[in-house]
Amino acid sequence: MSAVEARLAELGLTLPAVVPPLAAYQPAVQSGVYVYTSGQLPMVDGKLPVTGKVGAEVTAEEAKELARTCALNALAAVKSVAGDLDRVARVVKVVGFVASAPDFTGQPGVINGASELLGEVLGDKGVHARSAVGVAVLPLDSPVEVEIQVELTQA
Repeated sequence: MSAVEARLAELGLTLPAVVPPLAAYQPAVQSGVYVYTSGQLPMVDGKLPVTGKVGAEVTAEEAKELARTCALNALAAVKSVAGDLDRVARVVKVVGFVASAPDFTGQPGVINGASELLGEVLGDKGVHARSAVGVAVLPLDSPVEVEIQVELTQA
């Protein structure tokens, strides 16, 4: 078990299986020392636990937890191409999308769920640049979607 996966276990989390693509893309690709994930939905066992807009059908706190799930799914996608999460030198960038009710402006707080999870799991290696964007709708009516970019150590 890698040190990162041991840390996940300490947190009471397990790395899920990679979420299969919903269309014509790969969950993650590696280019040089960087891994770029596709947008990860908060899928659990192949299903979205909640759908709808944040600030309407979904609370900000619920969405923050869903963003944590997205980040966990992103780590699984990274592992699928890197082979070992201990190769993560740092998370470079996180981009989070929040399907928002028209008057909802708390996107940064929602995406904190992903950022905080990466920090808890990876420590200083999880500190990153970030964007949190409100959108009208996401695939499958998901409340959130997160993609990450990581730098790997040399194999």
